Amino acid sequence: MVSGKFERYAIFYTPPPGEFADAGARWLGWDSAQGCEATQPQVAGLDVARLTRRPRKYGFHATLKAPFYLAPEQDADALVTAVATFAAHHKAQPTGPLLLRADHGFVALRPRTTPQGLRELAAAAVRAFDGFRAPLSDEDLARRRSVRLSPRQDAQLLRYGYPHIFEDFHFHMTLTGPLRGEREETVLTALQGVVDPALPANPVVDAITLMGQDAGGMFHQIACRPLRG
Repeated sequence: MVSGKFERYAIFYTPPPGEFADAGARWLGWDSAQGCEATQPQVAGLDVARLTRRPRKYGFHATLKAPFYLAPEQDADALVTAVATFAAHHKAQPTGPLLLRADHGFVALRPRTTPQGLRELAAAAVRAFDGFRAPLSDEDLARRRSVRLSPRQDAQLLRYGYPHIFEDFHFHMTLTGPLRGEREETVLTALQGVVDPALPANPVVDAITLMGQDAGGMFHQIACRPLRG
């Protein structure tokens, strides 16, 4: 039984156990698979703990369906079942080569462009799990609107609880919070030493993971299901 253990839920891609997943967990300082802290690397002239404070709670991942509160009429065990059903009907999607890029003021692993198949998978996840989502609170809505949104993004926020979906979806695996004072080159060089050796040669989104956020704000892997469609 899952109900009652977590405050919010999300649908992520998380790398399978291995060198890539371990490298991301160590850099961020949180292992979402094990539900525990990970020892971060020491980098001269760089405060890795501060730099990763914002993304740490999510663990190493790419978002498919952004975090949401469960609707009152739903329960988490039904969500676990829905994840298995979704995975059985959708197939794995390659990402293309992942590159360390400092776009939008933070560093993430991104493909040069998001493949259409991956964009369609994310769109399907947004729609498939939206029935489990409680409506946004006024506070959440105001927080999302505190940054500039296009009319399309605002409409997506109102309908699906998150603005960066469909045409506005860009696959990325976040590795830092906002770069404030750090030199981009310094951060990228540090990450290259940690992440590049572990990057898979042909990365593919081959599973989806149901995540749960605990009372302390940290996300845990609840169920990971391979995409077998």
